[in-house]
Amino acid sequence: MTNHPPAVLSIAGSDSGGGAGIQADLKAFAACGVHGMTAITAITAQNTVGVTRVDAVAPAMIVEQVRTVADDIGVDAVKIGMLGTVETIDAVVEALGLTGDAPVVLDPVMVAESGAVLLEPAARRALVERALPLASVATPNLAEARELTGRGAGATQEELARAVQALGPDAVVVTGGHIEDGAEAVPIPGPRHPGGASHGSGCTHSSALAASLALGDSPLEAAKRARELAAAAVGAGLRGIGAGVGPVDALGVASRSPMPSAAARGAGAP
Repeated sequence: MTNHPPAVLSIAGSDSGGGAGIQADLKAFAACGVHGMTAITAITAQNTVGVTRVDAVAPAMIVEQVRTVADDIGVDAVKIGMLGTVETIDAVVEALGLTGDAPVVLDPVMVAESGAVLLEPAARRALVERALPLASVATPNLAEARELTGRGAGATQEELARAVQALGPDAVVVTGGHIEDGAEAVPIPGPRHPGGASHGSGCTHSSALAASLALGDSPLEAAKRARELAAAAVGAGLRGIGAGVGPVDALGVASRSPMPSAAARGAGAP
């Protein structure tokens, strides 16, 4: 039998600047020692300053991308990022029927770091009603958690996590340091790097979490590993690239302190 790493599928948008989206996901997968695969939902024209154009990929093409990799390679975990439209959400929900019992990490991307809207207003209800209930772990940031739940700025991270979890996902990580799985609420502390480059940090976090689930970690352990990698990637971020917010550097972090490979993890590495 051939020994190979777990295969993790990113269903997300493409960032032409290479900082976020599919491009960030693949870097995070590589840093975590898993094989990355993609089903692109949208093509964006963007850089570190902003997004100038978004073209959605045809729903049938989204489903076919998932079908081809699932049939041949198999899927050990799924990360979902930018969805954009109701039609895209419907296609992704259909496609998840092809990935078996692979855990699903849903990052409910709504607005780019530059401020560009990446989820149409009409699609927000579809995201809540049809996509969130399929997630093993949802990873909204504070603003996204408030938008999903209708809670105001006074809500705590724990309250937001519980409210999002009530919408259907098995567990919720509100990025910034809190996980809720319906049984317990656990803070996840970690370093912050205010001087780092953060473009793609959310994508990196959710992809690392999916990779850790594929490697056999529990949701809590996966959330801790993802928090560590995303924070380190911001600290090592490429601040000299572009005139805006520079991209995180997950591969640079991995080259200095690589996460255990799938083979090593299987052999009992911590």
